[in-house]
Amino acid sequence: MAGKRRRDDRDNLKKEGTPLTSTTLNPNWAQLKEKLNSNTHKRKHIKPEAKITQVRASGLKSSDNPEVTADGTSSTLASLKPVNDDCSLTNAVAMDCEMVGVGSDGSRNALARVTLVNAWGNAIYDEYVRPLEVVSDFRSNISGVRAHHLNKAKDLWSVQKEVSELIKGRILVGHALQNDLKVLFLSHPKKDIRDTSAYKPLRSKEGRPRALRHLAAEILGVKIQQKEHCSVEDARATLFIYQKFKKEWEKAIREKRKKK
Repeated sequence: MAGKRRRDDRDNLKKEGTPLTSTTLNPNWAQLKEKLNSNTHKRKHIKPEAKITQVRASGLKSSDNPEVTADGTSSTLASLKPVNDDCSLTNAVAMDCEMVGVGSDGSRNALARVTLVNAWGNAIYDEYVRPLEVVSDFRSNISGVRAHHLNKAKDLWSVQKEVSELIKGRILVGHALQNDLKVLFLSHPKKDIRDTSAYKPLRSKEGRPRALRHLAAEILGVKIQQKEHCSVEDARATLFIYQKFKKEWEKAIREKRKKK
């Protein structure tokens, strides 16, 4: 019976947007969902652009100000901030995941944290996740995840179901989203994916994907991922980059659809 159940679970992956397995929701989930839906009617009409706290070199060379680097970004104070405090569930959401290593050599990825932010840059979902297998490498210097974070973390299937419901029918923004969706055992309609690693104008001259930290520095003027990664910060960065290119990006998608 156990073998048959695992085969049935794998078959579920073939259904686009369908979780690998169904799970009873945490009691707090119903309250969160109700709160998000109620906030939708209170949305503030403010242009969702990155609010950047940063030291600027006005009329000075970067060498004249030690806190400003040659590319014009702050070496210490640059950070991404939400536009407002609106935590409603918007039509577009950005997702980022942090992963730990499992297996004998820790080379296989397992989900350890997942964050969703709305169009204003506010985190509407941020949970640590308990991997299905024993963690052999926390990759703390990159993931920022440590053993104590997972002591009371949610199980994978509960998180999977909650994330699935939040992103369903929405534009999903991220960087190399195929990796995040893979560790969540989820899929998402291609037409609703906006991946900053795949969008042609954001790629290198050779057509290769560029690192998110490089895009954030060049486009938003902020430095991220200097040490440990933060899924909230990374999700905000992808969201704000998408918004910078949204008009041209969506126009290109519409024109491509017309040609089909």
